[in-house]
Amino acid sequence: MVKSLLGKKIGMTRYFLEEGKSVPVTLVKVGPCIVVQKKTIEKDGYEAIQVGFEDRKEKRINKPLVGHFSVAGNRFFRYLREIRVEKSDQFELGQEIRSDIFSVGDTVSVIGKSKGRGFAGVLKRWGFSGGKATHGCRSHRVPGSIGSNTDPGRVWKNKRLPGRMGYARTTIRNLKIMDVRPEMDVIALKGAIPGSQESIVEICKKD
Repeated sequence: MVKSLLGKKIGMTRYFLEEGKSVPVTLVKVGPCIVVQKKTIEKDGYEAIQVGFEDRKEKRINKPLVGHFSVAGNRFFRYLREIRVEKSDQFELGQEIRSDIFSVGDTVSVIGKSKGRGFAGVLKRWGFSGGKATHGCRSHRVPGSIGSNTDPGRVWKNKRLPGRMGYARTTIRNLKIMDVRPEMDVIALKGAIPGSQESIVEICKKD
């Protein structure tokens, strides 16, 4: 049984419950994912399947990957992911795995890359309070002193400083599936998920 699939974030909207309450949801196009390779304990030391998501033109694929994809029916994909399964023998090369593995009411975790914010200062990145907002203050948005005394005489490891913010692997847990549309391979998840529109996410069903 497959417990996770790749999908693409469509965007956010709202979903109305039977009693008329409005709930914010995120729409995700899940699959179809195609089985490209099977991993076995005898050969690889673990059981898994490799799936491809989102078709791509052959001219955009390098020759090693063209040979890799040819085993599964000469379909070429933009993204590849491995999914752990109990027995890979239950799957066939070229088999489609679609959104119907999820059901309304399931609890899932969503893994994706958060939105990139570029180079950010300590106020935006870490929530520092900053200096006084008065006339004569020369340290409005600076981090302040980062040093220490003679011992240890260096900046402490993991000191919060300005730097690149966002675009990091992020997991949002315990999201509820509000609706499933198998004919469109679209599911509606309650709440927000990482990433911007059209970003790739992995949806994992909770045991």
